[in-house]
Amino acid sequence: MAAHNEKNQSTWERLEQGRQAKAAKGGYVGYGSPPFGQCSVNGELVDNPTEAEVVELIRRHHKSGKSLQKIANWLNNNGYKTKRGQLWQRISVKRVLDRLYGKTPKITAVTSQSDDNPESPQSSSE
Repeated sequence: MAAHNEKNQSTWERLEQGRQAKAAKGGYVGYGSPPFGQCSVNGELVDNPTEAEVVELIRRHHKSGKSLQKIANWLNNNGYKTKRGQLWQRISVKRVLDRLYGKTPKITAVTSQSDDNPESPQSSSE
């Protein structure tokens, strides 16, 4: 009977069910590129240390009162690129901040690479 139900489902429906099952288990479901500051390793989202530094720079500039455009200009003037190698725009900075401050729902749980590799150095806090 299960095989009969599978034949009646479209490919899209089967893919969507698989994504939902993976997300329920905490896996990355692959809707586009992972958010800036993260990457997919073996199907799981983990922090990308290089991008995480840029996220911290964005946070600091935002906390100091700079506008989204001024932050984007600063990133571009200092050679920082988006995940896809493009120049920063206001909306790109806004999306990073929205995810950082919890205004964008997270699809899955995130693990840190340092959790997987106990020998990796821990960054020091301010």
